[in-house]
Amino acid sequence: MLQLVESCSIFFYITLQISINLFCIIFDLPYLCIMRVLIINTSEKTGGAAVAANRLMDALNNNGVKAKMLVRDKITDDITVVGLNCSMKTQFHFLWERWCIFWHLHFSKDHLWEIDLANSGNDITSLPEFQEADVIHLSWINQGMLSFSGIRKILKSGKPIVWTMHDLWNATGICHYSRKCKRYASGCGQCPLLPGGGSKKDISAQVFKNKQNLYKDANIHFVACSRWLQDEAKNSALLVGRHLTNIPNPIDTRIYCQHDKKEARLYAGLPEDKRIILFVSQKVTDERKGMEYFVEAMNILVKNDPSYKDNTCIAILGGHSEDVADRLPLPVYPLGFVNDDKKIVCVYNSADVFVLPSLEDNLPNTIMEAMACGVPCVGFKTGGIPEMIEHQKSGYVAQYMKSDDLAQGIHWVLDEADAEQLSKNCQKKVVQTYSQHAVAMRYIEVYNQALAFKNYNI
Repeated sequence: MLQLVESCSIFFYITLQISINLFCIIFDLPYLCIMRVLIINTSEKTGGAAVAANRLMDALNNNGVKAKMLVRDKITDDITVVGLNCSMKTQFHFLWERWCIFWHLHFSKDHLWEIDLANSGNDITSLPEFQEADVIHLSWINQGMLSFSGIRKILKSGKPIVWTMHDLWNATGICHYSRKCKRYASGCGQCPLLPGGGSKKDISAQVFKNKQNLYKDANIHFVACSRWLQDEAKNSALLVGRHLTNIPNPIDTRIYCQHDKKEARLYAGLPEDKRIILFVSQKVTDERKGMEYFVEAMNILVKNDPSYKDNTCIAILGGHSEDVADRLPLPVYPLGFVNDDKKIVCVYNSADVFVLPSLEDNLPNTIMEAMACGVPCVGFKTGGIPEMIEHQKSGYVAQYMKSDDLAQGIHWVLDEADAEQLSKNCQKKVVQTYSQHAVAMRYIEVYNQALAFKNYNI
C-alpha cells in the first residue's frame, strides 16, 4: 500500500511539473519555477564524456532548465562553465591517485589509465554553484575530480543526485570497461588488470566495497547512455534495486548537419575526386578503438578490388593519426587532433562512409556526429553501436572482431547500397533519438523523479 501511495505521489508531482512547463512553453510565458542543475565533469572539453556533458548542458538550457557545468579543467571563457581553482591541492588529488594506481600495478604503466580508485578528490559542497542547484548531476568525475569522501558529502547535503554512466565504472570495482570480466556481478577481486590477476581482496574488491557503502540508502538516479550499458550495469551487485534507466547523449543538429560535399572537402583540405573512408578517434592508436581491424579490413578491400587504389582514399581525424598512415594500403590524409566544430563538421561531410571498429564502446559520439551529417557508418556488433547503426538501413553492423565482415560492410556502403536513402535514414534516426529536445525532456523527467523522491522522504 505504501508503495502505491509513493508511486501515485511521484506520478502526480512529475505530471504537475511537466504540465506547468508545457503550459509556459505553449503560451510563451516565463517559467514559474526554473529547475537549476549543476553538471559535474572532470574536463570541460577533453574526452567523449566532456563533449556529451557540454551538449547536455546546452540541451537543458534550450529547454527550460538553468544548467551549469563544474569542471576541474576549464579551458574556455564560457560563463556557464565554472572551473575549480587550479591550486596545488587540486593537482595533488590527480597525482596522488595516479601514484596509488601505479603502486598497485607494481610500477608498470600497463592499464594506468584504465583504472580509477576515487581515493582522492575535491570537496565542492561549499561552492555557491553547488548551494544554488536543485539537482546535482554527476558525469565523468574520475582522475582526482571527486573522491568517495567528496561524493558522500554531496549525499549528506540532501540534494538529489543524477549520475550519468559513460562507461561501467559505477558498476565495477576499478575498471571503466570490463573486457568480458563478470566479477562485478558478485564483488570484484582477482582483477585481470592487476599484476598476476590480483587476489580475492585486492584493490578492486576494496573499491567495490567502498561503492557499496556509498550507494547504500543514497538518493542516486543512475542513467546509462545506452541500453547495452544499462543491461551490463544491471548485472552488477552494486546496482541491484537502484534507480537505473538509459538516456542517450544529445547532439545539436543545428551544428552537426549535412552540408555540400564539394565545399566541405575544399574547407577540410580533402580531395574532390575520390571516395573517402573516414576514421575518427580522440587517440587513433587507442587499442579499444580497433585500428588493427581497420588496417586489416582495408587490406582485404584492396586485395579483393585493386581499383580502390585509384578511386578511394582514407581520412583519419584524431591524435597520432600520422603514426598509422604508412600501414594502410590507400592514400591517407592524417588530419591530427581538431578542436574546431566547423572543421570537424566539414570532415564528416566530406566522407562517404565512417568506420569505427571499436572493440568495446558505449555510445560513441563520433557515430552520432557522422550520422547527423548524413554519413552512413560501419562498426562491430558490440556495446551500444548496434543501437545506433541500423543494419543495412543507416549503415552496416559487422560481426564482432571479423575484419572480413568489416571490409564487406565498407564495400556494401560504397558500392551496393542506395547512398541517398542511407543518408536520409541516418539523419532521421538522429533527429528522432538524439536531438537536444528529445534527450532534454527525458532528463527532465529523471530530475523530477529525483526531486519527488527527495520531497517524499522529507
